[in-house]
Formats: sequence, C-alpha cells, structure tokens
Amino acid sequence: MISLLLRALIGAAAVVVIALLAKTRNYYIAGLVPLFPTLALIAHVVIGTERGPAELRATALFGLWSLIPYAAYLLAVYHLAGRLRLPATLLAATGAWIAVAAVLVFAWSRLHSPAA
Repeated sequence: MISLLLRALIGAAAVVVIALLAKTRNYYIAGLVPLFPTLALIAHVVIGTERGPAELRATALFGLWSLIPYAAYLLAVYHLAGRLRLPATLLAATGAWIAVAAVLVFAWSRLHSPAA
C-alpha cells in the first residue's frame, strides 16, 4: 500500500512540475518531464529482482523500440496542431500511438517469443 501511495505522489509531483514549467519562458521543457524514467526505474527494479539480467536486458531493448510509438504520437501532434482542435489532435495522436504500439507488440512477440 505504501508503494502504491508513493507512486501516486510521484505522479502528482510530475504533474505539478509540468504545470509549473508550462508557465515559464522555457515552457517546452515541460515535454521532457514525462520522459524521466520514473516508471522505467520501477519496472527495471521489479524485473531485475524477479526475473534476472537476461530479462532485464530484453526489457531495456523493448524500451528502446517503444520510442517508435512515442515518436509517432509526437509527429501526429506536431502535424495536427493548428489544423485540428486540441481534443481531436490529441485523440488522433493517441490513436497513432496505439496503432504503432500494437504493431510493435505483435512484431516483438513474434520475433522474441520463447521457443515452444
């Protein structure tokens, strides 16, 4: 229960930092805050503790590949901002992330599945 509360507090702190940075002259730095590896650190501790080094390496490699769906999201926001209203832009960008992430997960599971 304490770890769940700690995770919620970290998430809330990130939201506050983003909101504060968004009001500064260097507002664009707010886009860097979500990329701080808070959740990755938690995942890596859990996997490294419960699974081992080989699985941790595989998780890190998948994490690198997971930058592709994020790039698709950012490219969609970049191209649609100013053309669509904000909700439509974010909805379309999220759809792009979901589509690319689904392809990534499918391809990864086919290429890196354990031998049956």
